[in-house]
Amino acid sequence: MKSIIIAGYNLRRLFRDRSNIFFVIILPMMLILLIGSVFGGGFTPEVAVFDASDDPRSRNIVTALREVEDIKIKIVWSEDDVVDAVSRGEVQAGLVIPSGITTQAEGGQPVAVRYFGRQDTLAPQLRSTVNAIVARESAVLRAALFTQSEAGTPLDEATQQAEIVLQSLPELTVVLSTVGEDLITDTDGFDASASAELLLFVFLTSLTGSVALIETRNLGISRRMLSTPTSARALLFGEALGRYSVGLLQGLIIMGGSALLFGVGWGNPVAAVLIMLLFALVGAGAGMLVGSVLTSEQQALSVGLLVGLGGAAIGGSMVPLEIFPDVLRTIAHVTPHAWGNDAFATLLQDGGGVADIGKELGILAAYAAGLLLISSWLFRRKITAG
Repeated sequence: MKSIIIAGYNLRRLFRDRSNIFFVIILPMMLILLIGSVFGGGFTPEVAVFDASDDPRSRNIVTALREVEDIKIKIVWSEDDVVDAVSRGEVQAGLVIPSGITTQAEGGQPVAVRYFGRQDTLAPQLRSTVNAIVARESAVLRAALFTQSEAGTPLDEATQQAEIVLQSLPELTVVLSTVGEDLITDTDGFDASASAELLLFVFLTSLTGSVALIETRNLGISRRMLSTPTSARALLFGEALGRYSVGLLQGLIIMGGSALLFGVGWGNPVAAVLIMLLFALVGAGAGMLVGSVLTSEQQALSVGLLVGLGGAAIGGSMVPLEIFPDVLRTIAHVTPHAWGNDAFATLLQDGGGVADIGKELGILAAYAAGLLLISSWLFRRKITAG
């Protein structure tokens, strides 16, 4: 019972400092949103279109653009609007269809459709799609004009015939295959970023939370508690449970918040929760170790940030392990983050369950046991030394 009271006190201390609300709740959600938006699979490029002609030929082009699944169309009302939208990065490309396009084209006059884009966006890639749509409309018109001139068929009827013939032509099929190992996975960006941020923040919050442990020891609170009918074992268990509660709360906030706000799917729920529970235990052991070895709050903050961010960077929570060279990937598995990321990758990319991540769970449990045993021994020596 006393251990639970000690743990609850540590949890209350976390939020007594109002700044922790930002670092524990708001900052992880902001990073998940930022990274997920940048690397997520939900991004659709947008093309601004100004149709100055608004006649059958120009409307055919706009309609064909709308039918492209991976492009959004934004209709604007002047060429200046197109240029402004492209230059400001509001859209990835812009298209200006000049007035009188039907009259000029059907009269055999060349028509220039203007395309705008920046080289630092997807504009060069989108240009091929726009070119194909304009070229298709041009091919139909040329065929219709040829039929009109050779057979005397009315242009509207010749256009319909050209459309029918064009649709009956065999389509070119492009088959994409991967040679060698596929390093680019199709995991949703929010899913991948949420799992990485969970490991980063659970460990980091546990380490920086060691400040409270050092403060308790330096103020003599631990010794005074031992002078009461409180055993050293109850005190140790309470402090460890307090560190674990902090990491566990951080993990629950990230898992629940990302699922509600960004629709993050964590794969097999039982397996995902097991990873989070064990990693919070690893963080608790690391936090206890830092709080037992160091002597000042400033040292704990510095070391906590260094080890927490450094471990996350090496362990694949900032850059995916898949793009690491083989040697660096092996070195990365010195950190618990790498094993946690491997476990989440199995859930999210391969649809795995608890049985598929048994090795990773076992190694995380070994990390937790080792850190908790060493830190408990050191902390006991600190508070019982004469």
